[in-house]
Amino acid sequence: MEHLRMAIIGSGQIAQVTHIPNYQSMPETEIVGICDTRIEAAQKVARKFGIAHYYDSHKKMLEELKPDAVTVCVPNKFHCQITLDALEAGCHVFCEKPPAITAEEAEKMEKKAEEKGKLLSYGFHFRASEHTAFLKERIARGEMGEIYHTEVKWNRRRGIPGWGCFTNKEIQGGGPLIDIGAHMLDNALYLLDYPQISYVCASASSRIGKQYSNGLMGAWDPVRFTVEDGLFGFVRFRDGRSLTLETSFAINQKERDIRSVRLYGSEEGAQIFPLELYGEENGQLYDQQFPFLEMRDWHEDIDRNFVQACLGREELLVKAWQGTYVQKIICALYQSVETGMPVVME
Repeated sequence: MEHLRMAIIGSGQIAQVTHIPNYQSMPETEIVGICDTRIEAAQKVARKFGIAHYYDSHKKMLEELKPDAVTVCVPNKFHCQITLDALEAGCHVFCEKPPAITAEEAEKMEKKAEEKGKLLSYGFHFRASEHTAFLKERIARGEMGEIYHTEVKWNRRRGIPGWGCFTNKEIQGGGPLIDIGAHMLDNALYLLDYPQISYVCASASSRIGKQYSNGLMGAWDPVRFTVEDGLFGFVRFRDGRSLTLETSFAINQKERDIRSVRLYGSEEGAQIFPLELYGEENGQLYDQQFPFLEMRDWHEDIDRNFVQACLGREELLVKAWQGTYVQKIICALYQSVETGMPVVME
């Protein structure tokens, strides 16, 4: 295959700001159609970007256009069924993160992709960063020694989204953990190479989301705020390693936004976003920074990787089974919050 015919399902912000411009910048990719349950929204975006066909039914679009691949840009609740429909229609699928709302849904999506022999990937775009690639190679060479603990963090001071359905648990499945925290968690697990999990435990809060109604990212209705505004978790792996996680839409911290993954190894420590190394050589402590590795938006890189993988030119960076693994930890963290007990996964 030399040319990829792509269809977009969902015409919201992530489709318009990110995926459609990215695909249209790639000469080997043609966006053949767009779908939204609101036909007027699909029509508006089709006209804006010069897309020939628009629909209010993804099944009709798949049947009539027979695209090679689809990009799913709908709320989390609808990821699973739409992905299954697209795979059944013979399409490769790029689905925005998280994979789904439940681990069972993610497993079903993964199995359907295997059954149909199609690629299934997810929008964990931080994975495509030069920071992550550099550190992944360094770990593989053993330069950090044994990594025994990892810290994952994405906290906003007052960053509850004032648009969309980010505060609706039924539609999204949760708050910052399943939205922004999932990115840093995915990055850490990729660097750790997906160790077997022993147990997870977590606590959560929704005090700020239910008490206030305005922040740095718009206004929300505290009465309809049904997700956590912060979640704090611990993961123990079977080999004795551990991971702590902090993620919040709204927390009383000094900084507007903190996102990072920190790894502690027996020979060296590191963090990404930005990339830094901490170690000792000849009895002297050193910190190493990489000022020429820029912080930028890696959405285009992950979109390009998906296109190239569909064309058989690259290995897929974010694989379906990896998405399932991340989803299982997310769901176990939420289960621990609900039950007040650790979730054993051995």
